[in-house]
Amino acid sequence: MKKIKTDFAPRFRADKKHSGLQLMETFFQFNELDVSKEILSKMMNYAVKRNSWIHEDPAVIFQFHQSIRSLIRAGYLIMLKERKWAVNNQPEKISPLVLGLLSEKEYRNPLLVFKKAFREYTLKEFDYFMSGIVYFSMGVYENLPERNIVMPYIHTVKMLEAAHLILQRRRDKKMAETNSG
Repeated sequence: MKKIKTDFAPRFRADKKHSGLQLMETFFQFNELDVSKEILSKMMNYAVKRNSWIHEDPAVIFQFHQSIRSLIRAGYLIMLKERKWAVNNQPEKISPLVLGLLSEKEYRNPLLVFKKAFREYTLKEFDYFMSGIVYFSMGVYENLPERNIVMPYIHTVKMLEAAHLILQRRRDKKMAETNSG
């Protein structure tokens, strides 16, 4: 009898069917921004604590891990296309509550978040980071993560916020076009 190997690795293609924006939209159809940031924060907190583990269902953590990997890849695809997502370049002051972790410059052009993140870390390093916080948050381990996981965490949260902002601006643009035309 012939052995059949099942490949569980997610597919990463950059065709029209799987564009970066489509991947982002899919992510936010199943995950809310605030809930995603909260889960990521919980995972990070438990990953650096000794003698404790996250009390979420492992299936939820695995699904979130796969979703966030997809979102990071979506950001990478968008960054490669070099499109501007700036809304206005006027020097008006933006409320700090609206910004989240983003700077004013990043808020005006969310693509900068992805450019900076992928200038500092590769897709493989973000995968390593996500796998590491999943691993260390799911059990009690003597050792802590061997690398600095704070900066990839901050970049990931900023990518969540930037992706949400890009989609919100895209929806607003479509609504404005629909209402004016």
